[in-house]
Amino acid sequence: MRLETLTVHTGRPVEPGTSAVTPSITLATTFERAADGSFAYDVYTRLSNPNRTALETALTTLEGGTAAIAFASGQAAAAAMLHSLSTGDHVLLSDDLYHGVRHYVKEVLARWGLQYDFVDMQDVGNIAHALKPNTKLVWLETPSNPRLKIVDIAAAADIAHRVGALVLVDNTWATPVFQHPFQLGADVILHSTTKYLGGHSDVLGGALILRESGELEARIRTLQQLGGGVPSPFDCWLILRSLPTLPLRVREQARSAEKIAFYLSEHPRVELVHYPGLPSHPGHAVAQKQMACFGGMLSFQIHGGQAEAFAMIAQLKIFTRATSLGGVESLIEHRASIEGADSPTPPNLLRVSIGLEHVDDLIDDLAQALG
Repeated sequence: MRLETLTVHTGRPVEPGTSAVTPSITLATTFERAADGSFAYDVYTRLSNPNRTALETALTTLEGGTAAIAFASGQAAAAAMLHSLSTGDHVLLSDDLYHGVRHYVKEVLARWGLQYDFVDMQDVGNIAHALKPNTKLVWLETPSNPRLKIVDIAAAADIAHRVGALVLVDNTWATPVFQHPFQLGADVILHSTTKYLGGHSDVLGGALILRESGELEARIRTLQQLGGGVPSPFDCWLILRSLPTLPLRVREQARSAEKIAFYLSEHPRVELVHYPGLPSHPGHAVAQKQMACFGGMLSFQIHGGQAEAFAMIAQLKIFTRATSLGGVESLIEHRASIEGADSPTPPNLLRVSIGLEHVDDLIDDLAQALG
């Protein structure tokens, strides 16, 4: 079946007993067992819940994996993947990636003996040079946050697998509508389901999807259940509810983002636009090869510095100044100030999540703010 059909039906069977076409929310934290202690399905909601099972089934199907493991946030999913490594292991990460992952590696896991390096993976040769005998994981973000760098997933996976390292791809920005990391050699896919999969800025969640079942799945499932960072039944229900509209939403957002990126690239107050759909983007050719479309995220740098960036976004009337992305409303933020004092993001960079407003209204708003 095609993706549009899968998003409507996977994890959403007609409910036995009631014949409801929308799944019920099972709020129970505990479930009755037989007198001998045996059970048919669920025991305790931290361990499993019907709504979480339905969501994990859907995510497994949409990404073409063998198992999905849902968490209470994208950061919780990222932390679980990193906790599956051992003291002394080495992880190689993109130099441009979600700042929460960067901080967690540097400020928490480094104290526990995890070794790490950040490299510019736009040139996959940098990956080959940075690998070590103890490298166990290569962490890709493509497109990256916030400068939309593109990494050749197939080439990176080939290099990493030669030394026995796993490859994780954060597919939050591309979604399974636009990019299929497993087909390109990835072993694990990460999603902040808060973003495009949830799609309405009203639910927090994360997930890891695995290409193959086995020891890694068992380790991560243990971290999910014993660590307890699980999504609530209602959160799982909300994300599952949003999946049927995912292809429609992200395709429209991508169309608008591309038009806005071209507009900004020609504006005299804009120094640089980061969007892989622009022919001038360094990763344009790779993005064309591995993405069906270029996505609804972009960032741009205005001439000047932080003060000029702040002054510009203060004039916006339709765009909301807020963190996060992937919702129906268009958001903009000054990324460096969000990431903290050690942010590698240029001080004049603004990150934009394009929503579902009319694209011409968004361009008019940018035009009046840029002056």
